[in-house]
Amino acid sequence: MTRPPKPPARADKVSLLRYLSLFRRDILSAQPARLYRAWMAEFRTPFFRSYLVNQPDLVKQVLKARPEDFPKSDRIGEGLRPLLGNSVFVTNGETWKRQRRIIDPAFEGGRLRHSFPAMLAAAESAVTRMAPRCGETVEVEAETSHAAADVIFRTLFSIPIEHEIAAQVFSEFRHYQRSQPILNLAAFVPLPRWMPRFFRRDTRASARTIRTLITSLTADRMAEIEAGTAPADLATKIMTTPDPETGETFSTAEMVDQVAIFFLAGHETSASALAWALYLMALYPDWQDRLAEEAQTLPFILPNNLPPEGRSAKPSPDFSCVSSLRLSRDVFREALRLYPPVPMMVREARCPERFRDRDVPKGSQIVLSPWHLHRHERLWDNPDGFDPGRFATENGKTCLREAYLPFSAGARVCPGAGFAMVEGPLLLSYLLRHFRFELSNRPAPVPVAHLTVRSDTGIWLRVRARSSGPGGPSSR
Repeated sequence: MTRPPKPPARADKVSLLRYLSLFRRDILSAQPARLYRAWMAEFRTPFFRSYLVNQPDLVKQVLKARPEDFPKSDRIGEGLRPLLGNSVFVTNGETWKRQRRIIDPAFEGGRLRHSFPAMLAAAESAVTRMAPRCGETVEVEAETSHAAADVIFRTLFSIPIEHEIAAQVFSEFRHYQRSQPILNLAAFVPLPRWMPRFFRRDTRASARTIRTLITSLTADRMAEIEAGTAPADLATKIMTTPDPETGETFSTAEMVDQVAIFFLAGHETSASALAWALYLMALYPDWQDRLAEEAQTLPFILPNNLPPEGRSAKPSPDFSCVSSLRLSRDVFREALRLYPPVPMMVREARCPERFRDRDVPKGSQIVLSPWHLHRHERLWDNPDGFDPGRFATENGKTCLREAYLPFSAGARVCPGAGFAMVEGPLLLSYLLRHFRFELSNRPAPVPVAHLTVRSDTGIWLRVRARSSGPGGPSSR
């Protein structure tokens, strides 16, 4: 049976210089195959030690039981600071706690209902853009990036991706993504604060442009809030929510940092997961047909530029339809397992530890790898296989609790996790209701880690229109 693509693992033993070279190019293929079975592995450099931890009880200790003893490492954040500033993604301690107290209420379960119409509008827009491409071979990562960015701008600022500033941010971010390595020199060498970080000139320029554009949107929204004319979207909610302990709200400058990470985390990760989900549907057409059939039962309205046989006069769905997307949710969840957008997370030991009868010195880097944990051979049944039904099994339920971290876990779980699990299945269902995605004659994509897990040369799929008749979806 065909297995989803997986990057090649390196030899167990390579020189430090070779490892660093591989690591900077792609952190996934730089790792040895033994990590898919190891409970723990140690990596030494001249400057620090790293410990990759796969054992579920140790992962739980780091993320859930004692998160303050394992703060987020500065080494990963160093490469993203030109864009993210002092956002919630890179902060620790009291600063991070204050930021989460203000941000979290905007993503509570009840608020998702308010964001749903904007998600739906973005899904309809994605179908409208895709419709003229039927019969073509399309690079779907570009399409899912467009759709995910549209969701972010509509839910955050009530503007579509076609808005002048939103379009500029999206365009500039694509350039930033191509120019930004996953890690810069500071990830490997402990540079003092005063020393330059050696960011590429075009990376700095892109980050500066993006932040200038976001500052314009944020300042305009602040003025609308003061005038009492602001729409009730996520930006307004976050900017008007006071810290329950101090009563303070975010300043415009602070909000720029947060919007930058919302765009990066909410757009880049969703685009990655949705692109891989579409590829998996092309690889497993029987599952694709099942999802398309499920989507046919929902009251979706199709854009007017689709052929008459593909339209529907049924009313637009409301938030309650999300609970009906069971197969779509399982497929999206399995795509997140096989291709977690953030493949590794790094924490730092604040004090000496002892893991698995091994001393872990203070300052060591604790690496938690969803990529390896999600495919761990001693935890999951059929770890490299595609099986959306696994989550109904005892093994799947156990691993879902103990070895599934697409959004991290514990105190630092992504505040937008619930948002993503509505957005992803909805976009997936919408696209599969209208289109059939088929493998092209190009080589299978190989996953690599850039800002998120993307393919090495893009994900190219052939798109065909579906027709909806009495017998259900068909385009054969």
